[in-house]
Amino acid sequence: MTKENKTNVMRILEQGGVLYQSHSYIGTGAVNGMEVATALHQDINRVFKTLVTVSKSRRYYVFMIPVAAELDLKKAAKAVGEKAVDMLPMKELLPLTGYVHGGCSPIGMKKLFPTVIHETAATFDSIIFSGGKIGYQVELSLDALKRIIPVETADLIESVTVLSK
Repeated sequence: MTKENKTNVMRILEQGGVLYQSHSYIGTGAVNGMEVATALHQDINRVFKTLVTVSKSRRYYVFMIPVAAELDLKKAAKAVGEKAVDMLPMKELLPLTGYVHGGCSPIGMKKLFPTVIHETAATFDSIIFSGGKIGYQVELSLDALKRIIPVETADLIESVTVLSK
């Protein structure tokens, strides 16, 4: 990756002495997390999306879940000790975090918010998530991520119901 293609996230990881691998999906036409995972030929269970929420008291929280999953807002609220959290309106994302929708990373936000990642992240040697710019992803271990930002793990996703015929 050339110096011009390095994102702030990559610079922060390097400054922290954290080993990571960068992935680019520029030119693939991928727009959502599932398409990104497919474009990168990665297991959709270890590619995570970064979601920002807000509580009634205007506290902000960051949640990371597998790209194929849906955030369970009740479980998310419980994980951070709130009665309820809602998804942050998209128009508030850039001013709050410094990131645009589709390029939001838990690393390098304007302010550090409490961050919780779905518990399955601990089952992989490495996880992949936004490199802080559309078209870029970073791959590193959960332990490495925890050396850069404080991260808790919890069950955050909606249960999948299997319907029988």
